[in-house]
Amino acid sequence: MLDLKRVLASKPKPPADVELTPLWTPWGEKIRDGLVGDGLAGDRPEGAACQGHPRPQFSRGTWTSLNGWWECAFVPAPDAARAWRGAMPPADAAWRPIRVPFSPEAPLSGVGRRLAPDELLWYRLDATLPVPTARERLVLHLDAVDWACVLYVNGARAGEHTGGYLPFSCDVTDLLIPGKNRLELCVFDPSDTGVQPRGKQRLARGGIWYTAQSGIWRDAWCEVVPRERLLDLDVRTVPEEGRALLRASVLASGERPMELVARLLDEGAEVARAGAMVVTAGESEVELALEVGEAHLWHPDDPHLYDLELAFGSDRVTSYVGFRSVEVRPDARGVQRVHLNGSPIFLRGVLDQGYWPDGLMTPPSERALASDICAARGLGFNLLRMHLKVESARFYALCDRMGMLVWQDMVSGGGPLSPWHSSYKPTLLRASWGGRTDEGPRAWRQLSAGDEAYRREWRDTCAGTVRLLRAHPCIVGWTLFNEGWGQFDARAATRAVCELDPTRPIDATSGWYDRGCGDFLSVHNYFRPLEVWPDRARPARAFVISEFGGVSWAVPGHVSLSTSYGYEEAAGGEEFSREVRDLLAHAVELEGKGLAGFVYTQLTDVEEETNGLVTYDRRVNKLAASG
Repeated sequence: MLDLKRVLASKPKPPADVELTPLWTPWGEKIRDGLVGDGLAGDRPEGAACQGHPRPQFSRGTWTSLNGWWECAFVPAPDAARAWRGAMPPADAAWRPIRVPFSPEAPLSGVGRRLAPDELLWYRLDATLPVPTARERLVLHLDAVDWACVLYVNGARAGEHTGGYLPFSCDVTDLLIPGKNRLELCVFDPSDTGVQPRGKQRLARGGIWYTAQSGIWRDAWCEVVPRERLLDLDVRTVPEEGRALLRASVLASGERPMELVARLLDEGAEVARAGAMVVTAGESEVELALEVGEAHLWHPDDPHLYDLELAFGSDRVTSYVGFRSVEVRPDARGVQRVHLNGSPIFLRGVLDQGYWPDGLMTPPSERALASDICAARGLGFNLLRMHLKVESARFYALCDRMGMLVWQDMVSGGGPLSPWHSSYKPTLLRASWGGRTDEGPRAWRQLSAGDEAYRREWRDTCAGTVRLLRAHPCIVGWTLFNEGWGQFDARAATRAVCELDPTRPIDATSGWYDRGCGDFLSVHNYFRPLEVWPDRARPARAFVISEFGGVSWAVPGHVSLSTSYGYEEAAGGEEFSREVRDLLAHAVELEGKGLAGFVYTQLTDVEEETNGLVTYDRRVNKLAASG
């Protein structure tokens, strides 16, 4: 039965152009007040997300952070969508300081200015960079820039990139000069006036949509690397055979044969070694198999990891490996369930939006990420659904080491949403959830996927996300489309992801508009009694409630706005605690009726949304505060 009271309470409100009340997390407050370093080149302070290596699964011993104070300028560009590729650095712009890696819209950037779709955002930094020798190269890394950018070094074009959530790198060696070098970056971001994957960002924020941001929003750094070196690494484990399969991309000169050697270590002791010779010049791929016998399996209760060391000539790279299997198959009673290492596991998940009041999509520090993971674990959850965002590599490494499962969403995008097709019809008519197609031009238009440029970039971003993250043992599933937002060809997308990664289950359509594909019948249920629904697909899939809950409580002094948004408003802490605990208990009871897992909405408040279990500033755990 549809709960019309909850439906009406959750009706979207017109966005209000009201300034957010400043909120500071404990970690962001320290950066703001200068109690920790700014993340200047060469520094590794607590602040600005600089504690560990930016890419924990592919790290070298020396690297240089470029986080800290840069300069930025906003330049009018009526034709910004075309101009960004050929624009030249402005000579007479009004430059101002900006703290990287925080976007100009984020308070921690020190700017407090939104980039408009008809503007270009310029960055510049004069930096003394590490000096490579004749047999070395200097590679500059930008781990996320939203959305499209061109990098210049000393006025010369070094490279360009599109895609707001995936990292890119440039070899800048041939553009360096003695002494200080000038780095310049031109950024274009149409936000939701474009069709590119952008997640929950909107220029007119409000309700479930959050402040749009732009520019550099993850680490900027560089490293000196050998000329002949490792370029990339992909690791897949076969737990039942005790084997780790490595596929390494290497760059060799061909002047002499070179050996790639891989060592697997368990608590410092070598347990496996393999090597292969490389004789060809240029880039090539090398496959190695490391045999460990009976592997110590990774599990949330025992997140055991093996250290991995690779050597190629003078290059040394470290990584890690977790052995675990995950699949959906029938349990002893014939009920489809998620199995981890061969045993059924009930997924107790919570939605993680990955937003911060002081950093927006950029966490103020690695400790802040760890605090969110600990909070979720302390509240009884074993899974985070990373929602419509690709998080920092450090987040997944923390989940690997702390034993937190992750469902990873692909980033949504496309044209403006149709309220009828994306919200009203599926809310009112449950029968519509499985009764429509997402194939062909008419369906694409209705689901905001009519632009071929969007469909092409979504496919590329989806594939890039899988390649980037598939070696993390914490990730136990991919979510492709959410609530029909930009959904298209879900069956083809499921096949493509399965080819890239056959080792994980796929949630093809979270919410509604199920196409009978993937490993889950995945529903969102905010407005009806929680229950397990039959799956009309054959063979049947695991049933999950991938969003529910959303009880709202605005804790005084810890909210961004005087208005709040949620699916049910509690009068205070006691009512909030009772409602949330009752919903969670009911969901847990459904395990016995065939429920394979759930995802509660949500871990933290975000701007106008006050339905988090923790306040937006991470200072109040609402369930703990309410007893």
